[in-house]
Amino acid sequence: EEIVNGNEKLAVFQNSGMERTAELEKDIAWMCNEYGLEKPEVGMAGKNYAEELTAMAKGDEDIPEFMCHFYNYYFAHLAGGRMIGKQMSKLLLDGETLEFYKWGENVNEVKPRVKTQIEELAKQWSREERDQCINATAGAFKGGGAINGYLYGGSPH
Repeated sequence: EEIVNGNEKLAVFQNSGMERTAELEKDIAWMCNEYGLEKPEVGMAGKNYAEELTAMAKGDEDIPEFMCHFYNYYFAHLAGGRMIGKQMSKLLLDGETLEFYKWGENVNEVKPRVKTQIEELAKQWSREERDQCINATAGAFKGGGAINGYLYGGSPH
């Protein structure tokens, strides 16, 4: 969200209804309070991925690559992430639904709207830029996977 809000070329994606930062902050605070935890620092996997994305979005030439990450991150949370969250809520949180999984709008209206905005942006790209976006898919999964590995208890580096 910070990256999108800081880049004029990505302004159409500001306040899209897909933002999750505020909700995630509420969930972290709730878990810390509920379970007597201290809020952890961001791990190296998160820091590294954030730096990579920030660098990517600084120049116009890497916007297609960034959009691949944007798409994969948000739409993963709208698809399987919601189902996983519901199941984890039942298993681990006594049925408590985290704010992250609550949406202010009907997600079935948000998804096509944002998908259309992405497609409109991509229509302006050259063949090379479209390929750049497609070729970034492995990197998007690698970045997200590194964070998941850290959260699961993998290497903190």
